[in-house]
Amino acid sequence: MDDFGHRPGAALVLGASGGLGLATARMLIERGSHVGLTYFRSAGKLDPLLTLAKERGRRALSWRLDLTDAERAAEVMAQTAAEFGGIHTLVYAAGPHIPMRHLSRITPAEFKSQLIDDASGFFNAAHAALPYLRETGGNIVAVTTAATARFPIRDGLSSGPKAAVEALIRGIAAEEGRFGIRANCVGPGMTTDGMADRLISSGELDQHALDITRANIPLRRFGNAEDIAEAVCFLASDRADFISGQKLDIDGGYGV
Repeated sequence: MDDFGHRPGAALVLGASGGLGLATARMLIERGSHVGLTYFRSAGKLDPLLTLAKERGRRALSWRLDLTDAERAAEVMAQTAAEFGGIHTLVYAAGPHIPMRHLSRITPAEFKSQLIDDASGFFNAAHAALPYLRETGGNIVAVTTAATARFPIRDGLSSGPKAAVEALIRGIAAEEGRFGIRANCVGPGMTTDGMADRLISSGELDQHALDITRANIPLRRFGNAEDIAEAVCFLASDRADFISGQKLDIDGGYGV
């Protein structure tokens, strides 16, 4: 499958060192795209992607990026566009580990910090990317959460800020469509990779909680990073060229 070989420029994956970002970047490379990759701490996790790109005749470059730094976000967008001759897709797959706690146990300072890290961080990147996406008629895909459709108890610290990201995506779709830009979201449900994996490993979700969660999913199983990457790559491809302002939940039916 060569969905992106004809596209000018590259896809820029924000948060490429995380479980979902890694899988998405890998799939983009496999489907013909050059890729820009950002990380916050774990540069070494990107090494397999750099190797894969070389093997596939693609280019891959990485940058360290703290998305709360708007000036640095603008620098990375400019450098990516210059290195690759444009940006055809911006994938937002960044975000820190978020503990699962009841809203009553989250302090206002913690919630404010998460809003800045997530919603404001996404805006910093998207705002800086728009001029380059206008040039290519490109698109944005933001990885958010299925929890904005059906609220899982103790997930407010994630779903609240992600809802703001989804509102921004709809706004970008409405305002930037005249330039040929599309903007969509992918909402992961419970997966065995990424943040869910960290919650399981940390013990925040014990076996009893996992059993209850699985029973609430019509398919009675969890997804994985490839399920999310497949949805992101579909929405970024020409096969979705009349889809904009939408959210595709990859949740095994949890939200029905």
